[in-house]
Amino acid sequence: MNMAEPLRFGSTLLRGTLAMHEPMAKHVSWRAGGHAARLYAPADLEDLAAFLRALPAGEPVCFVGLGSNLLVRDGGYAGTVVLAHSTHAAARVEDGLVFAEAGLASPKVARFAATHGFEGAEFLAGVPGTVGGALAMNAGCYGSETWEFVVRVQTIDRAGAVRTREPGDYEIGYRHSALRRASAAGDEWFTAAWFRFRDGDPVRARTRIKELLARRVATQPLNLPNAGSVFRNPPGDHAARLVEACGLKGFAIGGARISEKHANFIVNPERSASAADIEALIAHARSEVERRFGIRLVPEVRIIGDAA
Repeated sequence: MNMAEPLRFGSTLLRGTLAMHEPMAKHVSWRAGGHAARLYAPADLEDLAAFLRALPAGEPVCFVGLGSNLLVRDGGYAGTVVLAHSTHAAARVEDGLVFAEAGLASPKVARFAATHGFEGAEFLAGVPGTVGGALAMNAGCYGSETWEFVVRVQTIDRAGAVRTREPGDYEIGYRHSALRRASAAGDEWFTAAWFRFRDGDPVRARTRIKELLARRVATQPLNLPNAGSVFRNPPGDHAARLVEACGLKGFAIGGARISEKHANFIVNPERSASAADIEALIAHARSEVERRFGIRLVPEVRIIGDAA
């Protein structure tokens, strides 16, 4: 990316950074996959709005935070990726609520809330993505889910229009959120949210965060490239138990392997896996679980792009 000077996109002057034919393995936590035709990292919300307005009509767009729930097929993504994660993303307290921009890593929200005397946000320390991703998939762990605490959100659409919405505007479910009615401009993406957490003890909240992080380290293969939980838990059961019961811990296709530590994780230990390896391993695990238990696992992971 050329970070030295402003750039023009058509007739629009932009302040962010633009890359063409960008390898998405650099931007997803699996460290695998193809290239994006175009990747843009906006300078701020105003710059993002200008960029979206300048895109050709019908251009495919994908927002990516930390890439912790995404696989880009080896043939690449013939569209534009907006890199939403930012180390400069803000969090603050507004009228007793925690405001967080979508590009902020979820664990930072947990720590911010604890530091400012709130409890209830600790579970976000176990969500390996950004606020925007947590909103999009209603991310959750340790008994809590993101939308339990949402008071309102801020969004942006293809026309660059920014609006505020409330939870009632969305259908919220397990690892799912979607607008009840599409906006006039089509797609909308989260840019910020306001959360209500309960008043609490900062020391107790920070202690809880440490406990949850220690549990993650003990039970998940965090030292290897992975995308978190691959499958949703079916009602009344756990995907990891089902995959393990099929004897698939350690099973590999190409450079991709089902983790020996946690069977609902696929790892790329040598960073040699192709996206096709990972997708084939997902399909194999689903097939084996369905064959043995009659349960069709639903992937949490989003897969985009074209096969090689």
